[in-house]
Amino acid sequence: MAELHLTPEQEAEAQALFQRLKAAFEHEAWQLARLLASKDDRHLLGRTEFEVRAQVHRLGAQVLETTLQERKKGDLRGRVLPVLPAMRPLVALPIAAKPS
Repeated sequence: MAELHLTPEQEAEAQALFQRLKAAFEHEAWQLARLLASKDDRHLLGRTEFEVRAQVHRLGAQVLETTLQERKKGDLRGRVLPVLPAMRPLVALPIAAKPS
């Protein structure tokens, strides 16, 4: 992603959002690291890849939801926001049996 040039107001909003999301990012990074550490090389792709993608998509959805909620509340600038609760644990995805 290219470097964005923000107005001072946008930079303040970005800083407030970052502070609000930082704990969730760190929690998810830890969960992803643990998931990947639990797999050997031959199991990194396939099911594990989809688990990683699902987790990252949930985090992205949380980022969008948080941004919309904070904007509905009003001005983000200059406020210290509470930390988000940890996201729910990753649930294993079922694998369909391959046809014979």
